[in-house]
Amino acid sequence: MAELTTPATTAAREAGLAFEVIQMPRPPTSAEDSAEMQGLRLADLIRTIVLRRAADDYVFVLLPGGRQIEWPKLRAHLGVRKMSLPDQDEAKAVTGYERGAITPFGASTAWPVIADATIDPDATVAIGGGMRGVNLHLRGADLIAATGADVADISKADA
Repeated sequence: MAELTTPATTAAREAGLAFEVIQMPRPPTSAEDSAEMQGLRLADLIRTIVLRRAADDYVFVLLPGGRQIEWPKLRAHLGVRKMSLPDQDEAKAVTGYERGAITPFGASTAWPVIADATIDPDATVAIGGGMRGVNLHLRGADLIAATGADVADISKADA
């Protein structure tokens, strides 16, 4: 069986990353379900959120499961007063990916990446693989290095 290829897997291979492609056998019902299906801790599921800082100026935020953006911290870190989430059409236009499959790997534009400081550099983490139901498993430190992420304290635990 041929290995699945997406823009994300191609970009990760070209970057020389060690990773495993994981295809979910069924859609998970929750983040906890997804973590269990992949044999990971919730904190090792990394969501990629694309945010608009200004017209034609976006960032990717890498956020572990079980955490949410602490907006004042993120705005202060980026030196902006306002940020917003693009709608699904705009998100696809600026990343090349549908919501639920967004990843900095192979995105149509290499926007800056901010990684939450709670990402465990020694753990195997899962990040979107460029299509729904596909994740890349790699070391947290490799994810941060390969994306050139700026690591910052920008989140808080889910309530």
